[in-house]
Amino acid sequence: MMSVAAARALADGTSCFVGIGLPSKAANLARRAHAPNLTLIYESGCLGAKPSRLPLSIGDGELADTADAVVSVPEVFNYWLQPGRIDVGFLGAAQLDKFGNINTTVIGSDYHDPKVRLPGAGGAPEIAASCGEVFVVLRQNPRAFVEKVDFVTSFGHGTGKGDREKLGLPGRGPTLVVTDLGLLRPDPETAELTLTELHPGVDLEQAVAATGWKLKVAGDLKTTPAPTEQELTLLRDLEKASA
Repeated sequence: MMSVAAARALADGTSCFVGIGLPSKAANLARRAHAPNLTLIYESGCLGAKPSRLPLSIGDGELADTADAVVSVPEVFNYWLQPGRIDVGFLGAAQLDKFGNINTTVIGSDYHDPKVRLPGAGGAPEIAASCGEVFVVLRQNPRAFVEKVDFVTSFGHGTGKGDREKLGLPGRGPTLVVTDLGLLRPDPETAELTLTELHPGVDLEQAVAATGWKLKVAGDLKTTPAPTEQELTLLRDLEKASA
């Protein structure tokens, strides 16, 4: 459901900065299902990649073989990303707070002596700052959905609406969080993440229990439409080709 919901959010004719894993699965599903003109951009410098299978990494030769162009990593960031030429960026997280700030650096309050040291930022801070909007994909549980992240690796909405503008960040920041339980979007007045949709078979109590803050719920809470037969077939074909 996460892959399908994330794929549906990608519009035809847009560009997407894609990571490996679920973001790549969602983006490639979208290109096959409803967005044939979606331009996939990978951090390795592959622009307009059209892989026949899910890439194993950003360095997978399949990306370069099927790309419209292959450029250097500095060009991807300096020319394409930072000036705001990419519409959507996909990000994951170890921790996410109610304003969409992301931690992928350390778990624990002491940076120099953390409980867990995570892989770090990579290009995520630039993606969070400069893409037109950001989609976050993350399984929902209290360990990941926290009141306050232990470290702000990638800036979301700070402490609320207006913080991005104060810092001069060009992108809109997180506009959608896709989880295994539902969809969250920032409140237009406060930028606090609000549950707007529950996936089929999930009840509200599950989502509340899986969130480490007092979850705000939309007044018109909806149920995410179930995957269609076409979406499931395309997803299975994609996974089969990648096996």
